[in-house]
Amino acid sequence: MSGPDRRAFLAGAVGAGSAAALALGAPGASATGAAAGAAEVEAGAGAGGSGLPRRPRDAEAMAAGILAGIRPPRFPRRSVDITDHGAVGDGATDCTEAFRAAIAACAEAGGGRVVVPPGTWFTGAVHLRDNIDLHVSSGATVRFSRDPAAYLPVVHTRHEGIECRNYSPFVYAHGCRNIALTGGGTIDGQADATHWWDWTKGQNGGVSPEKVDKLALAAWAEQGVPVAERVFGADHHLRPSLIQFYDCRDVLIEGVTVKDSPMWNIHPVLCRNVTIRGVTVDSPHGPNNDGCNPECCDSVLIEDCVFNTGDDCVAFKAGKNADGRRVGAPCRNALVQRCEMRDGHGGVTIGSETTGGVANVLARDCRMDSPLLDRALRIKSNPERGGYVRDIVFRDITVGKVGDSVIEIALNYEGIGSGAYYPDVRGIEVHHLTAQTGPLAWYFIGNDANPVRDVLLHDCAFTDMTDTEEPRPYVTRNVEGLVLRRVTVNGEEVRTA
Repeated sequence: MSGPDRRAFLAGAVGAGSAAALALGAPGASATGAAAGAAEVEAGAGAGGSGLPRRPRDAEAMAAGILAGIRPPRFPRRSVDITDHGAVGDGATDCTEAFRAAIAACAEAGGGRVVVPPGTWFTGAVHLRDNIDLHVSSGATVRFSRDPAAYLPVVHTRHEGIECRNYSPFVYAHGCRNIALTGGGTIDGQADATHWWDWTKGQNGGVSPEKVDKLALAAWAEQGVPVAERVFGADHHLRPSLIQFYDCRDVLIEGVTVKDSPMWNIHPVLCRNVTIRGVTVDSPHGPNNDGCNPECCDSVLIEDCVFNTGDDCVAFKAGKNADGRRVGAPCRNALVQRCEMRDGHGGVTIGSETTGGVANVLARDCRMDSPLLDRALRIKSNPERGGYVRDIVFRDITVGKVGDSVIEIALNYEGIGSGAYYPDVRGIEVHHLTAQTGPLAWYFIGNDANPVRDVLLHDCAFTDMTDTEEPRPYVTRNVEGLVLRRVTVNGEEVRTA
């Protein structure tokens, strides 16, 4: 695949190689092309294989190394108010053109802050440009249209790890540098049971309209159909993300409240130097309403945020199946700290889209607590995804109640236990975790032909684990190199077998 058929990251189109992989320094990213890159990804190049855990990572040094690559963007001292371009904050007047004009005027003047003052501002898609800080002031709500036509024409995007052309995300930027979404206001997607979310429901028990399009997209990716020809949008039913910055550098999202997305809430893709700080995601009722999903990104900081979601709170991803192997870009060098996770499928999650590889992720000083939070820490993949997950550290995690297992590492996601692309998962550490109550302390499931390797639990206390279906309130199958140090379950120490 060559020319415009090939998605390039920050470098324009290339031939058989992957510019995305080159930009992020992915293994195997060279003139030898995507096939060689995919082969090295599948091998988990340099991942070791001793079956014994390495010396525990120094979390402070790890954090310092990650933070060295992160610097929030800065903007010229220039402000443009959307009301100067015709916006009316009555919640009814369509302000789409006013947003566009204000952003254009600010960008053409050299960049700065586009101010959304207090009020309720009804709009369609908002597209940022270089050097723009869209500042949603305290007391302001950007309320997005429920009409899918407001998100046309289609743009280059991803749906669950596969590239396509689809409805625009509501706040979108593509190929931009130095961009931000800030302020104390609210980004309201207005999705509900009869707008966007209903696309996941079939009639009379039949297949949902979104499922039809998802199957078509997956098939096209497997067949190598060029991205430019994977066109959805009008008369289709792939839900867009609420906020998506694609192929961008120097990104800041700070202070805003995000709610009721059609699908994923915050979705940076193929971005470098991303800061997400002091954000509240309040979207617990929608299907696939993940909080923040950095995908194929390098140097990401998520701090002081609150997540209350209908799916994973934070999930690091790296492309899916054939399309992930084609792009070949990892997600790496990420720090999550001082965050609170409430409802969701997982607190801090990696996967299931692991194909490009996920590495060097640290989550620390986080609190996770809700009977509607299924798992606190979660790694999920399967032998269709492939890729690798390595050098992952969780530290100082306080868990109240969970609905399933406190920690999960499952390589049979969606019930798929064998296939052509086994994921290489190793080098996982959990230090200083306390958990009050839930069914299982941990659920570690490798594949029969592909175990999870090198897992360390250190100084972890699981107080009231209640599952009675398993012989013990924890599950370990197909795991090599599990080390338990000062680990108690229901008051009793559990030692390495």
